[in-house]
Amino acid sequence: MAEQELQRERRAEIARRTNETDIKLAFNVDGEGKSEIETDVPFLNHMLDLFTKHGQFDLKVDAKGDVEIDDHHTTEDIGICLGQTLREALGDKRGIKRYANVFVPMDEALAQVAIDISNRPHLEYRAEYPSATVGELYNGACA
Repeated sequence: MAEQELQRERRAEIARRTNETDIKLAFNVDGEGKSEIETDVPFLNHMLDLFTKHGQFDLKVDAKGDVEIDDHHTTEDIGICLGQTLREALGDKRGIKRYANVFVPMDEALAQVAIDISNRPHLEYRAEYPSATVGELYNGACA
């Protein structure tokens, strides 16, 4: 495989406007851990910043949402945009291993992530929470 093929820029941008949100997002897989994140959800800003730094991605997000109703529209739509830009940026996925698994200890938490980038979407999420909110973000899993 030619090295030039692997050197193509793996980045993508998206704009998504719904009745609840207005989002502009730019994602660079091969970044330096730089983020420019502007949302009305402080905890989401923090988590996206950590995602960017630890993943060594570059991420720009400018998102406005109906947070007076709830934070989940903004959070959900940014997740959709991230997934779409990641899919576009990876292209044919040449040179990328399909599977990955990692345990990440952080403070009093231990997270395990297993990923398969084969285009068969599935999410299994198991967690225990001491309260139904993190800041203003409602955790529907506690309901």
